[in-house]
Amino acid sequence: MVLTVLLTTVSVILRVLPSDSLKNLGKAKLFDVKPPNATVNYEEYGRHQPVVQKDELLDGLLPSGIDEKSCLSRHESVLYHKELRYKPSSYLISRLRNYEALHKQCEPHTELYNRSVELIKSGQYNGSADCSYLVWISYSGLGNRMLTLASGFLYALLTNRVLLVDPGFNMAGLFCEPFPGVSWLIPPDFPLINQFSTFNQKSPHSYGYMVKNDIIGNSSILPPFIYLHLAHDYDDQDKLFFCDQEQSFLQKIPWLVMKTDNYFVPSLFLIPTFEQELGNLFPEKETVFYFLSRYLFHPTNSVWGLVKRYYQAYLAQADEKLGIQIRVLETGTGPYKYVLDQIINCTMTENLLPQINQSSEPIILNQSTKQRKTIAVLITSLSPGYSEEFRKMYWENPTVTGEIVSVYQPSQEEHQHSENLLHERKALAEMYLLSLSDKLVTSGWSTFGYVAQSLGGLKPWILYKPDQNRTAPNPPCGKATSLEPCFHAPPYYDCKKKTATDTSKIVPHVRHCEDVSWGLKLFDQNGEL
Repeated sequence: MVLTVLLTTVSVILRVLPSDSLKNLGKAKLFDVKPPNATVNYEEYGRHQPVVQKDELLDGLLPSGIDEKSCLSRHESVLYHKELRYKPSSYLISRLRNYEALHKQCEPHTELYNRSVELIKSGQYNGSADCSYLVWISYSGLGNRMLTLASGFLYALLTNRVLLVDPGFNMAGLFCEPFPGVSWLIPPDFPLINQFSTFNQKSPHSYGYMVKNDIIGNSSILPPFIYLHLAHDYDDQDKLFFCDQEQSFLQKIPWLVMKTDNYFVPSLFLIPTFEQELGNLFPEKETVFYFLSRYLFHPTNSVWGLVKRYYQAYLAQADEKLGIQIRVLETGTGPYKYVLDQIINCTMTENLLPQINQSSEPIILNQSTKQRKTIAVLITSLSPGYSEEFRKMYWENPTVTGEIVSVYQPSQEEHQHSENLLHERKALAEMYLLSLSDKLVTSGWSTFGYVAQSLGGLKPWILYKPDQNRTAPNPPCGKATSLEPCFHAPPYYDCKKKTATDTSKIVPHVRHCEDVSWGLKLFDQNGEL
């Protein structure tokens, strides 16, 4: 009885809480509300807290034995996310455990690592190395970094390399170490670390530059490291990375240093050497980032605190949660009327939000207030204007069918500040909050939205890019048929025929994206899961 009264009281408090920004989250109290996906063992309840039954290792996807207090999100996120929609393959689990053992054997400052570093310092390489590495350079915005880091990890897994991560400005403050007992961060004494910002297409160590100038073909000596430029501005020689013949050569190089802002996983599925391995790892093709994001990206305790406090204060008690991610490719911050019109048209047409009654005649409902469905709308945007308009719309007008709609926006930063740790902590928290939605609307072309949908295992309604004349497109949005992110700048090259080709026609599970007509994306064979 006491528990019932307590939960009822908390529910009333939460329903009257005003929407607020993340700047106040540090002051928010944590209510003792059972997370949405937890089950309580009342036989063990007694005078103690409920015992939560949970599969925190996600069907074996995550390794065991990592201290809970050091990274709460690793153990608690399962209580907030929906249950895994798909089970990781036993082969993927086995390969991840093998990778973790390899990483431990070759991690920074081990004897094997030190010997490999000496190859870079000396510039001499005789074709024999104990460990091979892929070094990921921190580059671009947070959404891009998460997509490219997952791409790099998959490539390392396919080629038996150890992934080492450039901490950049904020990586250590955003994510926990994903592998048990070891670090994936490059140590500050790594000999190339001060050159990361200068690496580009014209760098003498760039693979594309070497190919273009026939440096590799004229030398019998292998370099100890090669820089891979796979950013959006890469050229035809750089794109040869996605050819089998080049992969055979790159396999001999102990150190590969990569800079990219692309989710290049779809093109890995077009490399014959990797085809069988990828099929074993991911029988359901469009679950790649779904599994890798849940394996790699565990927010630090400071970020996870933002997620939990906001969710419990504003979203936990709603019958339904709708996430709307708004990214406007304009120089200003908005709000723009044509964007607002597009979002309203999408959510109303697709029955994601209830219609409003704008007539002067009142609507008499045959249901009590207690029975009314509550909908929490979580909006993420740099501009506060869109959430204000939605909040105003549902305050000034009742819904036709009696739902109670609350609108929340965690932060209103107005401008993106990728080098600011607090700004990026808020951004990461918002990605996770969006991933906890029941339904999701995302902006086309947005890597922020890609991360949120994949983390949550959600197929969003995608807001199509507006026309050049600033008018809302018709239709305003469409339902995604794949969980996967889009590769925005894929190569259009047939490595066998050495001619230009539409790479979306090579295999049935790699096709063009819903939001970027020239992009590539992984789909299940029949287009649906």
